[in-house]
Amino acid sequence: MANQSHGGPVTPRSRKAQPASRAGSRSRRAAQPGDEDKPRKPLWRRLVKWGLITGVVMFVLAIAGLFFAYRAVSIPDANAEFLTQTTKVYYSDGKHKIGDFQTQNRTSIGFDEMPQTIKDAVIAAEDRSFYTNQGLDFKGIARALRDNATTSGTSGGSTITQQYVKVLYLTQDRTMSRKAKEAILSIKVHNQMSKEEILEGYLNTIYFGNGAYGIEAASQTYFGHKAAKLTAPQAAMLSSVINNPSAFDPYDESDRDRLMGRYTYVLDGMRKAGNITEEDYAKYVAKLPKVQKQRQSNRFGGTKGFLLRLTEQQLRKEGFSDSQITGGGLKVVTTFDYDAQKAAVETVKEMKPDGLKELNVALSAVDPETGALRAMYGGPNYLKSQLNWAMLGSQPGSSFKPFAVAAALSDGYGLKTQLDGSSPLRLKGGAEIENQGDSGGRSFGPVSLEYATQESVNTAFVDLTYDVMEDGGQKTIDAARRAGLSATTTKRYDPSVAVVSLGYAPVPNVEMAAAYATFANKGKQNDWYVIQRVRDRAGEDLHNHTVRSKKAFSEAVSADVTKALQDVVGAGSGTNGRTMCPTAGKTGTATFQKVENGEEVGNAHVSSSWFVGFTPKLSTAVMYVRGKNGNEALNGYMPTFYGGQYPAKTFSSFMNKVLDGGDCGEFPPAANIKSTKGKTFVPVPTETQETERPKKDRPDRPSRPGRPTRPAPTMPTMPTQPTDPEPPQPTRPTQPTDPGPPDPTEETDGPSRPGWGD
Repeated sequence: MANQSHGGPVTPRSRKAQPASRAGSRSRRAAQPGDEDKPRKPLWRRLVKWGLITGVVMFVLAIAGLFFAYRAVSIPDANAEFLTQTTKVYYSDGKHKIGDFQTQNRTSIGFDEMPQTIKDAVIAAEDRSFYTNQGLDFKGIARALRDNATTSGTSGGSTITQQYVKVLYLTQDRTMSRKAKEAILSIKVHNQMSKEEILEGYLNTIYFGNGAYGIEAASQTYFGHKAAKLTAPQAAMLSSVINNPSAFDPYDESDRDRLMGRYTYVLDGMRKAGNITEEDYAKYVAKLPKVQKQRQSNRFGGTKGFLLRLTEQQLRKEGFSDSQITGGGLKVVTTFDYDAQKAAVETVKEMKPDGLKELNVALSAVDPETGALRAMYGGPNYLKSQLNWAMLGSQPGSSFKPFAVAAALSDGYGLKTQLDGSSPLRLKGGAEIENQGDSGGRSFGPVSLEYATQESVNTAFVDLTYDVMEDGGQKTIDAARRAGLSATTTKRYDPSVAVVSLGYAPVPNVEMAAAYATFANKGKQNDWYVIQRVRDRAGEDLHNHTVRSKKAFSEAVSADVTKALQDVVGAGSGTNGRTMCPTAGKTGTATFQKVENGEEVGNAHVSSSWFVGFTPKLSTAVMYVRGKNGNEALNGYMPTFYGGQYPAKTFSSFMNKVLDGGDCGEFPPAANIKSTKGKTFVPVPTETQETERPKKDRPDRPSRPGRPTRPAPTMPTMPTQPTDPEPPQPTRPTQPTDPGPPDPTEETDGPSRPGWGD
């Protein structure tokens, strides 16, 4: 019994243990002799096996993913630029059109109107497998990948269908997601559209350079005829441009060799496809077809170009995007008055001296009550010169003096305040200032502020801002800023310069008109503006201008400034500026002296001539300058250069064309502010000759000696500038900042000399 467990019969209990025993038996069999004849599979074979399995699974998943992506991605609406509508710009009446802005120059035509030459050429240039591929060209994609990897250049594998999808439906982003979407949409478009429909859409949307979208616009742009008349070489050249319009520009001589290479490639494709014969190929490949002379868009031609460009800039300032401006189908109503603008152009043509091609004239007219810019003349033709002199400007000379008058009246002085109008006027430090211009260079002696304004007495204004009024220079600059000059403009003025009131630094023409409008509006200032109303294509208002007036001066100060400026027009230096309505204004003539390293170089010359004035209902600034930088000499060039001549006469002619004599309005009466500072001018009484009464018994009394007469004025010499102000360093303009435009276009060479303001 003791040995039963080792050799006896198998009991049921031992049978139950068989599974374990069999397992052990299998384990033992794995190690039995002979098993070494069955080696295990190599690792690489196992990796290949599992790689294939994984690849098949991934392929199935990819196919499933593409299927679901294909079902999920729908053809979107066409890009907005291909649905753009032209934005139209109108005068203030909303009826007369100034011009328009557009995104794309395109005229779509049908497939039957397109000649076979362009169909063959564009296929040879962009997609030689067009009629056989399924929207994607996998061979082309592989070829592009190879070329990009093995060469320094880049090539594309996009089919015509892909290009059409990208242009019409997608963005130009270079991302994998955009590429994937492009591929799916290309297949979908291929399945939903015929090849003819795809090619028609492509040729109507693709860009051919120089503003031409679509084959019809391209044919008109380069050859001056309809697309239906395109010859094989013309079609080949246009198809060559598609690849890179900026690098294959037919009008750019530097692109000619590159274009010739591409053109040859396209002709070769047409030859291989049997579209042209070997003889045709040999003849066409010799040279590029001749293009017509490049034409500039005339939308900005003439004086209207300045109105359109300013409107475009002001729309951006109001927050409109470029896409809205050029393709949003907006209706833009500006402040420009149709009749006033027409009068401005006519007046400048009438008044500008003949033959003076370097002479630049600017005119700006502003509504005092609102700040609306009613008329603007910036130049004769925007396409020939984009310098808008109404938005630029020059040294205003004595037309800057009213800001000193306003500063003095606001500071406790009055129109009867006494000033020293002697010429020359010696300042501290030994410098001398002399009277010049329309004042005749006289030495006036003691004068009132009112009379100094009327006769434009330079020395009296230097006395006012330099000696009489404390911080007179800064107060004058502050008054100019409150009246409406921009911060950019007033920063050009140094308050320590004695001649600050004589307008030695440039001021934009439009800002002078707007600043004088503040006096016409009883001291209430409005920023000048151009955009009155904007509506979208559905007629909904997107913008309506709201007038926001600010109190710049008291009504009393404004009334007395106006009174002084009425004297200028009534009996002073600006009599040529009279109009049919009550008028106030000021002349201005400035000189320029080049300064290098603190030393004066050459002789000073008259650089600008102004008249700025207003009636109760309109404020207008007129400026004459010469040359591209507006600083060339007017003396010796114009018949007469004083502000009281051509500028004043131009002002008068324009105003009489636009004013309504039956609705002039009235200026308020002078306030006659009583001065609390300074000395009041008391005119010397004029002696009257006594009537001689004869006495019979008395001899005649000897006559009283007469009062000495004033010596005749000597011809003035150029004064020495008391201090050398830092020359303003203007830069080329960008879009006007609120409320006015930026610095003049060209840098000035230095500050003007004092003394020549009229």
